[in-house]
Amino acid sequence: QVQLVEAGGGLVQAGGSLRLSCAASGRPFNILPMSWFRRAPGKEREFVAAVSWRGDSTTYADSVKGRFTISRDNAKNTVYLQMNSLKPEDTAAYYCASGRPWGGLSSLGREYDYWGQGTQVTVSS
Repeated sequence: QVQLVEAGGGLVQAGGSLRLSCAASGRPFNILPMSWFRRAPGKEREFVAAVSWRGDSTTYADSVKGRFTISRDNAKNTVYLQMNSLKPEDTAAYYCASGRPWGGLSSLGREYDYWGQGTQVTVSS
């Protein structure tokens, strides 16, 4: 089992920045691909970004490409999501998720077995 705890959400004005973090425990972290998803009220869960288990490749949803950056620090068992140029439409609960050992990048929620509790990001106009 993997435990994931997100932090860093909050209220920010449009154009501002936030950095989310997700601390993992319970299983070796440096062999797991990691991802961020988000869910806004009344909408389905949406893929945001993923980083490979090596940390050498990433993929992003078109809606955040160029504004968000996913990264990981395996020494700290932590994955990050740097969010810049935030827009009101970025408002959502953000969740990190862990994939399977040595798995590849994926934007599909079914490829991730463990999920954090979420952290709320609210962007005001």
